Amino acid sequence: MAADISIDLAGVRLRSPVVTASGCFASGREVSEFIDLRKIGAVVVKSMTIEPWPGKPTPRMAETPSGMLNAIGLQNKGVQHFLAEDLPWLNKMKVPVIASIAGNTVQEFIQVTDWLRAAPGVIAIEVNISCPNLADRNNMFAHDPNATASVVGAVKRASGVPVFAKLSPNVTSITEIAGAALDAGADGLSLINTLLGMAIDIDKAQPKLAGVTGGLSGPAIRPVAVRAVFEVHQAFPDVPLIGMGGIMDHRDAIEFIMAGATAVAIGTANFIDPGITVAISDKIALFLELKGVRNLAALRGRVKVE
Repeated sequence: MAADISIDLAGVRLRSPVVTASGCFASGREVSEFIDLRKIGAVVVKSMTIEPWPGKPTPRMAETPSGMLNAIGLQNKGVQHFLAEDLPWLNKMKVPVIASIAGNTVQEFIQVTDWLRAAPGVIAIEVNISCPNLADRNNMFAHDPNATASVVGAVKRASGVPVFAKLSPNVTSITEIAGAALDAGADGLSLINTLLGMAIDIDKAQPKLAGVTGGLSGPAIRPVAVRAVFEVHQAFPDVPLIGMGGIMDHRDAIEFIMAGATAVAIGTANFIDPGITVAISDKIALFLELKGVRNLAALRGRVKVE
């Protein structure tokens, strides 16, 4: 009997636990030339804001050992462009959509959410309160429980779909921030966003990124991400989690699921292999069949701690 890899994500049934990480897949239009989007769970689109954002100056990316740094600055064309151009195409492709939203103020988050209310095909909203590349990084919402609650609560009240808070690993206690988001009404959590990092060109004696610092992603951050998912799952075992951070193959994905993730988001790996999301989904099913496990839920949070 074929293994069942479908999942229940905050009341929404998805055919696969594999989704895309925001900012690493755009709207899926380009990648659809390489894969059938209907074979993955959902597309998490690039974070959108109420008005178009130009992003940060170049260079914006730098390769690092086992990863990469980026300082894109949440460049996007705004929520109205998404609704007019990207969402109709995604609906035509029959792929579930998780809308990632961002803003500089609580009011901006509310405004984006208002535009997305009742948008067809949008199954959930991911509240990006943890991007390390905003101009005022010192006031990042996800670094403070009260600020986290203020945004998440406002979005939840304005939204008609499940709300996931995307949290930062650059904090002392991620479970404290997770608790604040959940108390404010979050239906689930996305863990983790990138780690803040920096690289220097020693020949030029200057940062490799125009923005000086950027978000570190890729395999280098996976142990941090797995730890964060494990800690949050132990604290809130019934809360659906989307785990992400350096997933490069199906074994990495299963590691996150065993730590407590309900779904996994693939990010940096898409830049290496645009077909990786479908490949990981297929291999998760094969892994379950080889292990004699009938459904994915049997693996969630099953890591053994002596």
